[in-house]
Amino acid sequence: MKAIGFKTSLPITEEESFITFETPKPSPGARDLLVKISAVSVNPVDFKIRQNSAKDTILETPKIIGWDAVGVVEAIGDKVSLFKVGDEVFYAGDITKPGSNAEYQVIDERIVGRKPKSLSIEEAAVMPLTGLTAWEILFDRIRINPEKDKGKSILIIGGAGGVGSIAIQLAKKIAGLTVIATASRPETIAWSKQQGADFVVDHKNLITSVHEAGFQNVDFILDFVDTNFYWDIMVELIKPQGHIASITGSSDPVALNKLKNKSVSFSWELMYTRSMFETEDMQEQHNILNKIADLLDNGTIKSTLNETLTGLTAANFKKAHELLESGKTIGKIAIKY
Repeated sequence: MKAIGFKTSLPITEEESFITFETPKPSPGARDLLVKISAVSVNPVDFKIRQNSAKDTILETPKIIGWDAVGVVEAIGDKVSLFKVGDEVFYAGDITKPGSNAEYQVIDERIVGRKPKSLSIEEAAVMPLTGLTAWEILFDRIRINPEKDKGKSILIIGGAGGVGSIAIQLAKKIAGLTVIATASRPETIAWSKQQGADFVVDHKNLITSVHEAGFQNVDFILDFVDTNFYWDIMVELIKPQGHIASITGSSDPVALNKLKNKSVSFSWELMYTRSMFETEDMQEQHNILNKIADLLDNGTIKSTLNETLTGLTAANFKKAHELLESGKTIGKIAIKY
């Protein structure tokens, strides 16, 4: 099969930052699906792994990355029960396995959902990773209860990004929260409002902007940008007994003691935890993806696709990564094969 990968970590402007190569088509294990991929998306995790996973080394076999895909099931393992050959599926993959930037991929059925019927392949391809991340951070980490928490306030730092865009929609449409999102450029402000944000505030002067929007404190905060940079700001803005959650990780220790007087909870969210550790509830990602597919099909939420490139080529992945690395992307980028 044809695949796109890299043998060493290089700046995206370098010719060999992505290469096209041929590799054997994989075979499914007992609970795996063999999927013929028709479209993928790119996420910040893609360029971070490209930049760091083969530093100062040259891999013998090129590394295939990519953690969003839409495709058709071509073969199944002997213990597969959730899907059959010919099914259209979408998924966000497993960070410990070869990725989706190829013609075929094997993927555990427990982290795969049915493709939304009403969406094009590119519209569907951009939804799994961000949809799972946003759903898990809201409902598995913070454990928001739409009946009990309806009307409470949530601050989403990074409203126009891939995860922020769908988190705004889920927080508004499913959780019934009052959504405050950060953005500063006219186009990101407009995009955040399109997703359903009630208020858009300037991340460059966040505390003042939130106060000017009419909120002294907020019940929940989602950090999709930089935990360390925003830590003291989040500590100040969170309500007593509130909850902060982040996906960004931290190179420096986080001063959790600053949350003590307010009895504030803090959670990390990593979408790959369930597949990485094969947790007992790993199949919950299958269930969440199917819920997201239903919400997309019935029009409750909408795809966050904002740009499509066509063709399984190294040039397209270079362009997509370059756009992502700029930090200026709005919504999501898909690559249709």
